[in-house]
Amino acid sequence: MIGGGGVKLHVREWGNANGAPLLFIHGWSQCHLSWVRQYESDLTDRFRIVALDLRGHGMSDAPLEQLQYSDGEKWADDIAAIVEQLALVKPILIGWSYGGYVISDYVQKYGDGKIGGINFVAAAVVLGRKAFGPLIGPGFLQNAPAACADDLPTNISAIRNFLRACLGEKLAAEDFETALAYNMVVQPKVRALLLQRDLDFTPVLRGITVPVVVTHDRSDIVVLPAMSDLIMAHCKSAMASWYDGTGHAPFFKEPARFNGELARFALDASRT
Repeated sequence: MIGGGGVKLHVREWGNANGAPLLFIHGWSQCHLSWVRQYESDLTDRFRIVALDLRGHGMSDAPLEQLQYSDGEKWADDIAAIVEQLALVKPILIGWSYGGYVISDYVQKYGDGKIGGINFVAAAVVLGRKAFGPLIGPGFLQNAPAACADDLPTNISAIRNFLRACLGEKLAAEDFETALAYNMVVQPKVRALLLQRDLDFTPVLRGITVPVVVTHDRSDIVVLPAMSDLIMAHCKSAMASWYDGTGHAPFFKEPARFNGELARFALDASRT
């Protein structure tokens, strides 16, 4: 699939072709495999599930020009291309972590008229100096610089530590190995380019009219709960679902609860 600026995007689909569409957008240095506990769940009985590899990630193109990552319109065009080319009618956009920026890019350019709702999952909407510390925490800040380094041993060590901050220490070996593998596919320069944006999407949040649910864990040290508090303060259509003990990935650590809540949200949104 061709996204913004001619970048080829890898997109996969599962589930009920006639069901309400769910479009999953992963985070920094991840890929569509992050959502395995959604696309291999009973969500596929009722919903059309679509997940992409963001530009620079997974099996999508990874250009190394800064403009391919700093231009918000290109991120917006990526999502618009998927919605249009797959004929997704009023999809629910589910954005984890960096996926919050991508959703906000889309809404800023295209509005929310073609989507049914938004699920911000431990999602970020402010990036830059004013976010580092108050809104983005040590699980990210202590590991991101080394994760952007060209030195391979440094890079591997940083990504291992970053994944533990995201997914917790008690993780099955197979799950950790898989996550480490798809994280290491992302080039360090791409990781760095994603962080060179200076963003504050609070004005965009104030204009959202579709239903929004904010999913976050109180113990998250990557994107701090204060980020979701900020979303709630500025988005008048938002409601919150708070978790405890799942860290940065409630959809992975408590998939039964997350999937059930997402299903109810999507069905309710489709009726509005």
